[in-house]
Amino acid sequence: MDKNQYIVAFEIGSSKIVGAVAEKSPTGMVSVSHLVEERLSNCVRYGVVQNVENVKAAINRILKNIEDQVGGSIKYVYVGVAGRSLHSEVSEVNRGLDATKPISAEIISGIIRDASRNPIKNYETISVVPRTYVVDKNVTADPVGVVGSSIKIKANLIVAKPVIKQNLMRVFSFGIDVKDYIVTPLAVGENVLTDSERLGCMLVDLGAETTTVSIYKDGSLAYLATLPLGGRNITRDISNGLSVLEDTAERVKKNINNPLESSVDDIVIEGVNSSEAANFIAARNREIIANIKNQLNLAGMTADDIRSIVLIGGGAQLQGLGKKLEENTKLSVRMGHYPQSLNILNHNFNRPEYVEIFCLLAKAAADILPGETCIARRNYDDGFNVAGTRPKQPEPERKPKPVDEPQKRKKKSWWDKLRDKAADVFTEDDADDDQ
Repeated sequence: MDKNQYIVAFEIGSSKIVGAVAEKSPTGMVSVSHLVEERLSNCVRYGVVQNVENVKAAINRILKNIEDQVGGSIKYVYVGVAGRSLHSEVSEVNRGLDATKPISAEIISGIIRDASRNPIKNYETISVVPRTYVVDKNVTADPVGVVGSSIKIKANLIVAKPVIKQNLMRVFSFGIDVKDYIVTPLAVGENVLTDSERLGCMLVDLGAETTTVSIYKDGSLAYLATLPLGGRNITRDISNGLSVLEDTAERVKKNINNPLESSVDDIVIEGVNSSEAANFIAARNREIIANIKNQLNLAGMTADDIRSIVLIGGGAQLQGLGKKLEENTKLSVRMGHYPQSLNILNHNFNRPEYVEIFCLLAKAAADILPGETCIARRNYDDGFNVAGTRPKQPEPERKPKPVDEPQKRKKKSWWDKLRDKAADVFTEDDADDDQ
């Protein structure tokens, strides 16, 4: 019997939809075994599903593909939540306590639930992230077990326009249950950043149409915002400015060496002058960097409050972006990688554009309860086949061919032959009598 737990997660982005499977062994090892994606255009804008039916059809195809590969039926999935309106709002809750009893985990859970009920007009609360706990004016990292007469919790409400989650629910309204909606930037921050980085760091996820900026301070999330800018803005600038197709503009953008440097090799790529395209790339890049820097001001911080920047996302692969960000912010910049807690079974999956889906899988694997699984596997004696093919069944035992009747006869003795001859004589006489 297969004792592994199977986790299925979906990331629905502006340029692609990705479904992936991870296996969690009884020892806790998590391995990414399957990944399927579909590229869609104009069905998801700024991270928000626009064409529900087209996205639903794409997800159905991905689900069918995964089921065929793993040999089982998907019962439920985890879904990442992101999009243009996703951001953080500060919420504070004060509560009096019985000073004769230590604070319990149930009390903290109740206060956090109260924090989530603080309404933010026109927005829905997706998650609550505690920032600081103050017990009798003393800041504590973990209040459980502490004794005091009062507690104050300062938390970040992660909120978004209701349409984001509503359309996700419409997309999965065909019989597949959503086990949980996971805030993608939170999963990334939890699985990509190190403990020391969360003491003061800016996490930048530069996607196709949005850029999500998460700022961590003193070990917890301090600020989150989603900007309506991304790599596709650069592509469209080239497309519109030089009158070429968007697909051509995308390939030109990816094939210019150091497009952000002042001196660019003047070559022709698919009929496009590289120096002209580089002008559009550099101009839009300056705008994106300026908006990223401004998030520190909006968070009430300066560059002195953080130590580094971690870049992820498909748009972050633009040559020279990290270097320019370092020059403008005076902070060290590194590229984020997939969670080290995961084992990627197929090296083709190990690509920067899949960091988000890997983080969703890692978060879901950490949250899934013992005995739960997203996939009902078919019963194969030979177990799971990583390549996605069904195990070969043993061939039925072949029975020997029946022996022809003549071969079964024993060799007759002389006495048997004499008796048969006598019988033939009497038979002939009987036949003559009948005539």
